[in-house]
Amino acid sequence: MARQWAVFVVFALNGLVLGSWAPRSPALIEQAGVGPGAFSVALLAGSVGMLLAATASGRLLERFGARLVIAVSGLALFAALTLLGSAQSLPWLAAGLLCLGATSGVLDVGMNVAGVAVERAAGKPLMPLLHAGFSVGSLVGAGAAGLAASADWSPARQFVVAAACAAVVLLAVLRPLPGVARPVDTAAPASPATLRVLARRPVLWLLAVVALGSAIAEGASSDWSALLLVTEQGVDEGAAAAAYAGFSFAMALARLAGSWAQARFGAGRVLVVGSLAAGAGLLATALAGVPWVSYAGFALAGAGLSACFPLALGLAGEAGRRADGSGGEREVAFVTAIAYAGFLAGPPMIGGVAALTSLSVSFVVVGLVAVVIAPAAAAATRRLGAGAADRRTALR
Repeated sequence: MARQWAVFVVFALNGLVLGSWAPRSPALIEQAGVGPGAFSVALLAGSVGMLLAATASGRLLERFGARLVIAVSGLALFAALTLLGSAQSLPWLAAGLLCLGATSGVLDVGMNVAGVAVERAAGKPLMPLLHAGFSVGSLVGAGAAGLAASADWSPARQFVVAAACAAVVLLAVLRPLPGVARPVDTAAPASPATLRVLARRPVLWLLAVVALGSAIAEGASSDWSALLLVTEQGVDEGAAAAAYAGFSFAMALARLAGSWAQARFGAGRVLVVGSLAAGAGLLATALAGVPWVSYAGFALAGAGLSACFPLALGLAGEAGRRADGSGGEREVAFVTAIAYAGFLAGPPMIGGVAALTSLSVSFVVVGLVAVVIAPAAAAATRRLGAGAADRRTALR
């Protein structure tokens, strides 16, 4: 139980960092003296950092174990947050977001590998519950950011306080975290051949589709929901912000119940039903054009998507499980890296469709992306089930 709570806290700390800085974007833009276009370039640097770091993190976790990787990447993430808070120019802002993205990417894979380890040790589904920690941390960070802005705190002051508090909490929960998964001298050497072996496994690509679709739908809801309600449905900015708040709150609540749902109905059914519900919510939001439908649609999308990303990573870890109960680090990193491509490509895709048509049409596309998760999830869980049966037969 101590391990489970320790990993939950790490998820929450990662979410806390995101919730701390994202609401202060207007202040960061003003402080750095850049416009929205230049800020989007800086955000791209952060996405690139996440993608590159996630790709390389599997080998680090295999060699050094989750505890050490989480400790180093977590402290580096908090340091990057303070660097971002003091940004005074576009290069400084881009460098801060690049460091933030890279350290967050390593921590993200590390905490998911740790989550897979505690889930195996407990013998019951835990990944949705652990990911609820990220949602809770994001909400706490966003609330603190709002209070800091109301008190006229600069981003630098707020981020230093947040980073210091987060570092103290991280150091307090390090001991129970999973350590080295297997002896270093038995770890397979990293090589391009390893990546080719992973890329030849269809189940990993299917799980990557689940994670990628979830990332695109989550990113669209966070980045474009308020703009959709303001520009297409005539809602004022203050009321439009409630759309993403409802999305996040519904996701957090659903994740708290996600482990029970997975144990009761199975990962495949939870993924299929959740993705179809998310698609229905997003399509209703785009097609109805009525604010109250949009609020309900985003809440339904948040609840539906709540299990998609955590279950995709949990199943990726299961796909890489070895006979001694270890393994899965590189599989989790592989799926996570592809999912981060969704965060990288999603905003330009949605913006491009909106420029050619409208933002409502963009959300129709996003809703269809969420629906595509369902067949990919069903196929992936069938393959994993067949593989598990084959392994049990071989052992007998």
